[in-house]
Amino acid sequence: MPSTREFAVTARLAFGTAAVMFALIVVGSIVRTTGSGLACPDWPLCHGRLIPPLQFNILIEWFHRLLALIVGLGLLATAAWCVLRRDVRARLGGLALVSVALYLSQALLGALTVWRLLDPNVVSGHLAVGLLLFATLLVLGLRARRDSREGVPAARAAGAGTRPAGLLPLFGMATAAIWIQAVLGGMVSTNHASLACPDWPTCNGEWFPPLAGLVGLQMTHRYGAYALVALLALLAWRSGAAADATTRNLGRSLFLLVLGQAVVGVANVLLGIPVWVSALHLGNAALMLSLSIVGTHRLAGMTAAARGFAAAVAPRQAKRTA
Repeated sequence: MPSTREFAVTARLAFGTAAVMFALIVVGSIVRTTGSGLACPDWPLCHGRLIPPLQFNILIEWFHRLLALIVGLGLLATAAWCVLRRDVRARLGGLALVSVALYLSQALLGALTVWRLLDPNVVSGHLAVGLLLFATLLVLGLRARRDSREGVPAARAAGAGTRPAGLLPLFGMATAAIWIQAVLGGMVSTNHASLACPDWPTCNGEWFPPLAGLVGLQMTHRYGAYALVALLALLAWRSGAAADATTRNLGRSLFLLVLGQAVVGVANVLLGIPVWVSALHLGNAALMLSLSIVGTHRLAGMTAAARGFAAAVAPRQAKRTA
């Protein structure tokens, strides 16, 4: 069926663009921690040139811009494909337009980052929108892949058993919490609050310091991390009761990743914010966000498919009993 192939191509385009977006987010962390944000003081060129001087900080910022351009081209191809295919446009056109809007906002914030000389609010907004764009591309790819598998969702959902009550909202809550915590971490970095508390688990020797200034920002991020560990522990426990093996594995993986995230976060502070540890910290956060989105989407699709399956079977059962 032609539309099935069209949805499959949409999924490949969206996932490919999301993969480059993931790399862009990680490289953005390296730009911040190496102080390379103004290595190219102009925009869209770098020192007035397409190919900049071959210096470390300049090349990092230039490579970040190059990845942003590749994301833009991938997104343009994805959106154009969606708009030009009637079936795809009908089901996924809205998500494609949201992705384009987020990319344009991201590009504007990237330019403002240079023009406003690394204003912390602009840089933090740049990260927040980047993560939203990454999430939207993932959802677009997941929905396109589901639509490319005609007839599969209902049958699989019917055989997967009953989802534990409240698991879908719990995955959705985890997705939102991971995004908020990642943005909060970006605010800590852009406001130079990463070493406001150079020790752990205390902060400057205090267990409960006043939540004011840079210390308050750092401690808010820590408290958010503790809450996220607890939330994902609950998610892993509740996922263990799911009949679907993939859902169970996603819950366990998220809990293991958040434990690793906590270890990396502590190492980040105790080691003085090394560049690559900081990049790993944000990269792992983006990975957690992607897995929580996959779990949320899977459970949401399972619910809809189960209802669709029941609606299709009910008339047949009524005829048999008549």
